[in-house]
Amino acid sequence: MEQVDVLIIGAGPIGLACGIEAQKRNLSYVIIDKGTLVNSLYNYPLGMTFFSTSEKLEIGDVPFVSHNPKPTRSEALEYYRRVAQHFNLDTRLYESVEFLEKNEDTFRIVTSKQSYEAKSVVIATGFYDLPHKIHVPGEDLEKVMHYYREPHPFYNQKVAVVGASNSAIDAALECYRKGAEVTLIIRGESVGPRVKYWVRPDIENRIAEGSIQAIYNAQLTKIESDQVFYKDPSGEHAIDNDFVLALTGYEPDFSFLEECGVAIDEEDHKIPVHNPETMETNISGLYLAGVICGGLQTHKWFIENSRIHAEIIMNQLAEKK
Repeated sequence: MEQVDVLIIGAGPIGLACGIEAQKRNLSYVIIDKGTLVNSLYNYPLGMTFFSTSEKLEIGDVPFVSHNPKPTRSEALEYYRRVAQHFNLDTRLYESVEFLEKNEDTFRIVTSKQSYEAKSVVIATGFYDLPHKIHVPGEDLEKVMHYYREPHPFYNQKVAVVGASNSAIDAALECYRKGAEVTLIIRGESVGPRVKYWVRPDIENRIAEGSIQAIYNAQLTKIESDQVFYKDPSGEHAIDNDFVLALTGYEPDFSFLEECGVAIDEEDHKIPVHNPETMETNISGLYLAGVICGGLQTHKWFIENSRIHAEIIMNQLAEKK
């Protein structure tokens, strides 16, 4: 059984930042991820542009130089690979956590590859793994997708995009420009308030000119192989359809947190119980870092404002050691 001071679950930007800060303080550590390095970023749409500028995505005081005002997905992947190489971070990729328990003063962690004993554990798993389901008949059809990668497969197809946030709006615009017939199905009265400011005029103009159809105050009720059904204030309707992009958001893996013993505040956006000054949960020695701290408020924490979690946690662990 391998023994470390701290085991970090999640090799995203904040998990990597935790590893860097542990290394700086001479704490032994490993970073475990069930996927590849920065797995969530890897699964973002191929042409995605970040809302943040490159300096706000930096970790470990390593400069992030971008050729664009806002960095792209491919630039971010290159940057975080170089950071991991620069610090020679101990990342154990494609290794999933299967069991975690606390035994007196240490944790025992069993993964798909081996077992570990750690004095402390940091969970920095983000929120992109589990999509919000819309829970309608037909959602399990192969034509329904909760993740969007690129527009090419939707050329000359009738595509319903469900959602009003950045992911939905970006997908709608890209698919339209690559030859899809796009219908936006939006629960509210307009596109989302957090849509990127340089994208909002584009989508509003495409809707106004009729290039993209937008149906407001609407929600899907049923999906069939060649149609989708929705209801709005005027009643229930059906439109012809080939694909559904249900881009309605994502959420942390609450079941994993509960299996680890972390309490969830069901009354407050399902925020995992933790001390915001120390990032320690109700389980002594078990910490949270990054966007997972916000529960369903996935817009609360980003790379730029949660990088500090790594320093907060590792300062405490260094003092304890």
